[in-house]
Amino acid sequence: MKKLIETLKNIWRIEDLRMRILITLLFVAIYRFGSFVVLPGINPAQLEKLQSQTAGGLMSLLDMFSGGAFSNASIFALGIMPYISASIVMQLLAVAVPYFQKMQREGESGRKKISAYTRYLTVGILLFQAPGYLINLKMQSGAALASGISWSAFMVPAIIILSAGSMFILWLGERITDKGIGNGISLIIMIGIIARLPQAFIQEVSSRFTAITGGGLVMFLVELLILYAVVCASIVLVQGVRKIPVQYAKRLVGNQQYGGARQYIPLKLFAANVMPIIFAQAIMFIPLTVVQYSAPENASWFVRTMLDHHSWTYNIIFAILIIAFTYFYTAITLNPTQMAEDMKRNNGFIPGVKPGKDTAEYIDTVMSRITLPGSLFIAFIAVMPALASLLNVQDAFSQFFGGTSLLILVGVVLDTLAQIESHLLMRHYDGLLSSGRIHGRGMAAY
Repeated sequence: MKKLIETLKNIWRIEDLRMRILITLLFVAIYRFGSFVVLPGINPAQLEKLQSQTAGGLMSLLDMFSGGAFSNASIFALGIMPYISASIVMQLLAVAVPYFQKMQREGESGRKKISAYTRYLTVGILLFQAPGYLINLKMQSGAALASGISWSAFMVPAIIILSAGSMFILWLGERITDKGIGNGISLIIMIGIIARLPQAFIQEVSSRFTAITGGGLVMFLVELLILYAVVCASIVLVQGVRKIPVQYAKRLVGNQQYGGARQYIPLKLFAANVMPIIFAQAIMFIPLTVVQYSAPENASWFVRTMLDHHSWTYNIIFAILIIAFTYFYTAITLNPTQMAEDMKRNNGFIPGVKPGKDTAEYIDTVMSRITLPGSLFIAFIAVMPALASLLNVQDAFSQFFGGTSLLILVGVVLDTLAQIESHLLMRHYDGLLSSGRIHGRGMAAY
C-alpha cells in the first residue's frame, strides 16, 4: 500500500503526465455521458423490449462493446466498432493488394492516405449499419417513437445522428491518443466493456446467495479463482511469448549480426494476438445482421442456434474459425521468405540449414508447429464464457471470463500502465512494479 501511495504521488508530481490523465478522464466522461443521450424523438421509457433483447445472446455482446448505448437507443448506439471493422479491412488490403502495399511503404504520407480511406470506409459501414439498427429498433420498440412522428420521417435524421455519433467517438479516441494517455480507441472500447462490470458482479453475487442452485459462498469463491486463472492466462496471451520454444531457439540464430552476437529470430507463440478472435467474431455476427431485417421466429434452426453464443454449435464453429484465422493472420503478417532473405543479407544463418529457400522452408515449418498450440489456447480463451455458463454463471458476468472482452481489457490496461511507467522512468522515478517492466502489446521485446 505504501508503494502504491508513493507511486500515485510521483504520477501527480509530473505535470505532463498529470494533465494527460486528467484530459483522458474528461474525454471518457464525455463518452459515458453521450451513451445515455437518447435519439431525438425516442421515449426511453418504451425501450423495455430492446433492453430485453440485449440482455442475452449476441446482442448482449454488441451492447457491451457500446457501453450500454445500444440498448439505450443512444446517439452513440453504434459505438466505435464500425471503425474497428474498417481498420481490419484496410489492414488486410495493405497485405493483399499491391496498391495499398505501396501506399504503406510511403511513410507518413502513405499512413495519412490509409487513415483517410479507413474513415471513408467507416462512413460506408455506418450508412449500412444505422438503417439495420433502426429497423431492429422499430421491430422491438415501435411504440417508443413519440406521437406525431412517422418512422419514414424519423429514419433519415436518425441515420445521420447515429453516423455522426460514431464519428464523434472516433474523434474522441484520437484526441485521447494525442493529448491523453494510452490508445484512445482501445481505451473507449475498454470503458464500454468495463461499464457493465459492477452491475454484472452484483447480479452474480445476488444469484449465488439467493438462488436454490446458486452454491453460496463456496461456489462463488471457486468462480473467482477460475476468473483469476483466466485473467492470468490472458495476460500471457496478450504479452505473448517473446522467444520461440527452446528446442527451436537454440538453432534459429543469426551469429554474425551486431559483432557476432547470437540473435533470436522474432517468432512469437501468439503472433496473431487477439486478431483471430475479432475476425471470427465478425463472421459470427452475420446471422445477427440477417435477422435484423426479418423476424427471429421465422429464422432457420441453424440461424437461431448461431444467435445463442452459449450453444455447442456456435462455440465449435467459433473455435474452428479462430484456429483457421490464427494460421491465416500469422501467414500474412510473418513472411518466411522475407525473413530468410533478411538473414542472408545480414550474414546470418541457421546452423545446419542452407541459406535461402531451405531456411525459408525451415522457418515456415517452425511457424506452423508453434501456431497450433497458440491457436488452440486462443480458442479456449474465446469459448470460456460458454464454459462458465455451465457453472450457472450469469450471462452478463460470464463475458468477463474470456473472449474478446477480457483480452481487450487486459491488453488495454497493460498498454496504459506501460505508458505511465515510461513517463515515470524517463523522470527517474521508480516504475509501477518492483519486479520488472510492464510489457504491453506494443512493447513486447523479443
